[in-house]
Amino acid sequence: MKKLLMRIFAIASALFVSLTPVAFAANLANGAKVFSGNCAACHMGGGNVVMANKTLKKEALEQYGMYSEEAIIYQVQHGKNAMPAFGGRLTEEQIRDVAAYVMDQAAKGWAG
Repeated sequence: MKKLLMRIFAIASALFVSLTPVAFAANLANGAKVFSGNCAACHMGGGNVVMANKTLKKEALEQYGMYSEEAIIYQVQHGKNAMPAFGGRLTEEQIRDVAAYVMDQAAKGWAG
């Protein structure tokens, strides 16, 4: 009986793993490229030339509830205030990569 339960558990586990969607890691190098081509004009070095207090620095992202990839992805897709929406201009992969890049740079203090 114990062997039967172990086999059932093993089969169920294998099915669960095979049906779970795979989360692909973001490509930071691509994110840097996308940022340079689309974001750096206003956000060079994590700054903000339009609204100086709403930077991409960790402290500001935390203060404004933006310190997560999901929040950044939403902002990039939909835009807000002076920031245009990039949802129709960039692919989902590019947006995911640039969000990961922004989070990575914010964690490093935009030191490179």
